[in-house]
Amino acid sequence: MVNAIDVLVSGRVVQHESPYREPATTGVIRLRGVTKSYGTGPGRTQVLKGVSFDVSEGEFVALIGQSGSGKSTLLNIIGGLDYPDDGEVEVLGLDYARASETERARLRNRRIGFVFQAFNLLDHLTCLGNVILPAQFTRDGKDASERGVEALRRVGLADLAGRKPSELSGGQKQRVAIARALFGAPALLLCDEPTGNLDSETGKEVIDFFSELNQRDRVTLLIVTHERRVSSVARRVIAMRDGMLGDAGPDDLSRPA
Repeated sequence: MVNAIDVLVSGRVVQHESPYREPATTGVIRLRGVTKSYGTGPGRTQVLKGVSFDVSEGEFVALIGQSGSGKSTLLNIIGGLDYPDDGEVEVLGLDYARASETERARLRNRRIGFVFQAFNLLDHLTCLGNVILPAQFTRDGKDASERGVEALRRVGLADLAGRKPSELSGGQKQRVAIARALFGAPALLLCDEPTGNLDSETGKEVIDFFSELNQRDRVTLLIVTHERRVSSVARRVIAMRDGMLGDAGPDDLSRPA
């Protein structure tokens, strides 16, 4: 059941339905019949074809499939970076269809962390500067530097806080990106091919860190990947093929480089 809150409008109190559901009635992610297409007319391509699944608190889920299967599109919709054509999307109790853009942005900034294949670090900032960058978009900037150093400590890079990205290895850059994602203490971490730009050994270190983060801090993880080495440590594997979910097959995964 959806909550109702009282709102003052023109001097009178009215009831406004909140886009949040009662926490006890929902998991971290709930999708029902999600569809998504791009383009128009003959060039229109349907990327997602009625996707439905749930992710519960504390799960470590790998979403696997070859390039073009719709994985990244689905991840962007879950993260509120893109919009479905149809279907229900509910993340951390927020019903996206009922939520305003401000409410979706607040959820992204405060409760969801993002890690991408391209590290997306700003070269002119130090490691610490990159980690605390999200604080510039919220009002919660108090003790940002201290929290940023702590986030770097969690990924083993506190001693490199003053370095620039150009002075780091690929694995170190990804760890800084992870620290930035952890800066706001998110309940949900969404990762899009986080080991795609890393060699086998460095990738394994990052994967082991994700596993430790999930077990130690109970952070819910959804990792999009096509690599066997990621899915091997996930608690649950969901396969995506041609915009639909199905059983995982040998063609859905690539072996480590």
